[in-house]
Amino acid sequence: MAFHVLIPAAGFGSRMESVLPKQYLLLNGVPLIAHVLALFCASECIASVHVILGESDAHWQNLPAELTSNAKLNIHFCGGETRSKTVLNGLNAIKNTVAEDDWMLVHDAARAGLTEHLLNKLINSLAGDTVGGLLALPLADTLKRADENAVVQKTVPRNHLWQAQTPQMFRYATLVKALENFNGTPTDEAESIEALGLQPKLVVGALRNLKVTYAQDLAVLAALMQMTEKKEN
Repeated sequence: MAFHVLIPAAGFGSRMESVLPKQYLLLNGVPLIAHVLALFCASECIASVHVILGESDAHWQNLPAELTSNAKLNIHFCGGETRSKTVLNGLNAIKNTVAEDDWMLVHDAARAGLTEHLLNKLINSLAGDTVGGLLALPLADTLKRADENAVVQKTVPRNHLWQAQTPQMFRYATLVKALENFNGTPTDEAESIEALGLQPKLVVGALRNLKVTYAQDLAVLAALMQMTEKKEN
């Protein structure tokens, strides 16, 4: 049994309002995806790292050679029109290099705040689990359901509600089956697993593992990372 990482990075991230795909935007002078890859490639727990890019990606070649030449790293230009399709394409691309019961950790290229501690926590929490699971945070804010005019229709109780993060960790064969048989487009890997009647486990993540979606998220994440570094020093 081995642990492999798959990073779907074929999207553009239109909400960032940037000319660059958001995975290539700079965080503390380093592209977001470079932060992610450095962590996984350095982890002793991870056997291989697979990045799934769009067929016409012209930005990958601009990353530092010392990062892109890592022995663990494998690049696949087979991204799909949706995240789930990109993940499935990636899984199919590596089917001859992994075992059916190997663990796949699917992680967002724009979650550059993942730490070694969180990664190890996820793996240690789920390695003996029959289903797998994901990092997530219990919701702290009050939720409002609105109509198309942004008028509040209802307050939604936040009890037992969690905000999903990544990595999301499931067995290779189970994840392939879940994505191939999902009716529609799942919002994440866990939703496709749930559709099989399985129940993923939630492992408490951290705020700094946020997904960079909007321009201000870069500043927020940079501040959170700086705070963490100060505490460690």
